[in-house]
Amino acid sequence: MTILDETYTLSNGVEIPKLGLGTWFIDDGQAAEAVRAAVEIGYRNIDTAQAYGNERGVGEGLRTAGVPRDELFVSTKLAAEIKDRGQAADAIDGSLEKLGTEYIDLMLIHSPQPWDDFRGGDYAEGNREAWRALEEAHRDGRIRSIGVSNFERQDLENLLQGTTVVPHVNQLLVHAGNTPSELLDHCERKQILVEAYSPIAHGAILRNPEVQAMAQKYGVSVPQLCIRYTLQLGTVSLPKTANPGHMRSNAEVDFEISDDDMNALRGLRDVDYGEHSAFPVYSGK
Repeated sequence: MTILDETYTLSNGVEIPKLGLGTWFIDDGQAAEAVRAAVEIGYRNIDTAQAYGNERGVGEGLRTAGVPRDELFVSTKLAAEIKDRGQAADAIDGSLEKLGTEYIDLMLIHSPQPWDDFRGGDYAEGNREAWRALEEAHRDGRIRSIGVSNFERQDLENLLQGTTVVPHVNQLLVHAGNTPSELLDHCERKQILVEAYSPIAHGAILRNPEVQAMAQKYGVSVPQLCIRYTLQLGTVSLPKTANPGHMRSNAEVDFEISDDDMNALRGLRDVDYGEHSAFPVYSGK
């Protein structure tokens, strides 16, 4: 049994694989091939988003991967600009159609604010409107679990005023060098599972000498150490790659990081994203 066979159980009883494939920045034309390669290696958790522009390709990859649909866990996200119930309902239909599937395993609100006003104005009511559309699709069985992404504590509290379903998931930027411990603790108390996107820190962490030395000590690569770190935090880890070799090595993480080293990684502050420093980087700008 490898990490690819291990799952967490969401608060509604749905099982989600602990390691998934992120598909951000994988072109629609290449997405099907990447997904097929991942499924062949053993991945069962595939994460996409309307903003990535590759739902069609991801869906094609899933349909042609030769694995029954009920063995796969497929996530997508409502575009961050959608803060209206009707638009959200239409967008959910759009994702189902593009993915070519009768149901989605997990759908998230991609951000509490539109990307061009990230961490800006107040969209609390708009988020509640979009959430109601997700709740309806969840009730109808078209979405098995629903959640949010990039939501801070206040965003979560705003959402929960007048909603019936507590988010099953909050997908966050979590990696060695950026560990939002208080938010992780808050989500755990609320039984909201955290998914870690960009667990390898957009590559910035690869050059950190402290992290390099620690990886060497365990006889693993820096990406493997970083992925293992997010798993030991109790999060789903979603490394993004279209390279089958990287997919394989990303799943070879059956070692244990000591408590002392976990604390050292948790205390790192290394948020130089280099070429990706224009955060958020999902707006396609």
